[in-house]
Amino acid sequence: MFVSQYVLGLLLIIIFTAPQSVFRSDLSRGGNVTKRVVELTSASQDRVANGKWTPIFNGRNLDGWTPKIKGYPFGENFGNTFRVENGLLKVSYDKYDKFNQRFGHLFYKEKLSNYRLRVEYRFIGDQAPEGPNWAIRNSGAMLHCQTPQSMGRDQDFPVSVEIQFLGGNGKDPRSTGNMCSPGTHVVMGGKLITQHCVNSTSQTYHGDQWVTMEIEVRGGKLIRSIIGGQTVLELTNPQLDDKDPDAQKLLQQGSPKMVTEGYISLQAESHPIEFRKVELMKLK
Repeated sequence: MFVSQYVLGLLLIIIFTAPQSVFRSDLSRGGNVTKRVVELTSASQDRVANGKWTPIFNGRNLDGWTPKIKGYPFGENFGNTFRVENGLLKVSYDKYDKFNQRFGHLFYKEKLSNYRLRVEYRFIGDQAPEGPNWAIRNSGAMLHCQTPQSMGRDQDFPVSVEIQFLGGNGKDPRSTGNMCSPGTHVVMGGKLITQHCVNSTSQTYHGDQWVTMEIEVRGGKLIRSIIGGQTVLELTNPQLDDKDPDAQKLLQQGSPKMVTEGYISLQAESHPIEFRKVELMKLK
């Protein structure tokens, strides 16, 4: 049988860029491997066309990043919550007597629209005293954030779309890469999603193991979370929730309802977390 150079090229892409588990899984489920090849080929072409991964955390200090902690002005790093030690970006609570709802966000300096974000994280230690139960081993990347300067001093979270970083408790299932929507709605499966959070299809990551998550953002068209080369959650059409007080303020100030760009921030929600890599790939 004649095999074209095009097909051979696709096979080479599979061999060199795709985790073998992806294809074993697809075959075991009777999946469409040809379709999978096309998807992975497209992803590989995007990587070639759109450049390389660039670290946006330098491993030495917080250059390029600025904190906003509830109850404090933008730029004040209460309790040295966000710090760099031994090459790691850390969220720490050793200087807190109690959490007191002091949710924090560390904002990257640049407004972005089309990009991939890759983060390596792990949860460590115990939650800050009196942190909310739902925030145990809970953090996230806030995408398409409002400007940090526009946040109220006592605002809990920036208006944004969050992809969660979540850790297991050692026994119960708990997915990571979930979506939460402070001040926003999204579309999934062709339906407007107005509930606050939606779970992904990821496995559970217990203990203090490092987890690598990639998030792809395509303006207002697409946001997806990817773990181990597999998409675990996908949404489209992020938009301001006109019933949310914080989003209402943005709409009154002239922000468009459909959200296509914004800032990235990393969360501090009461449980210590470490990041050893935070990387960005800008897309065209």
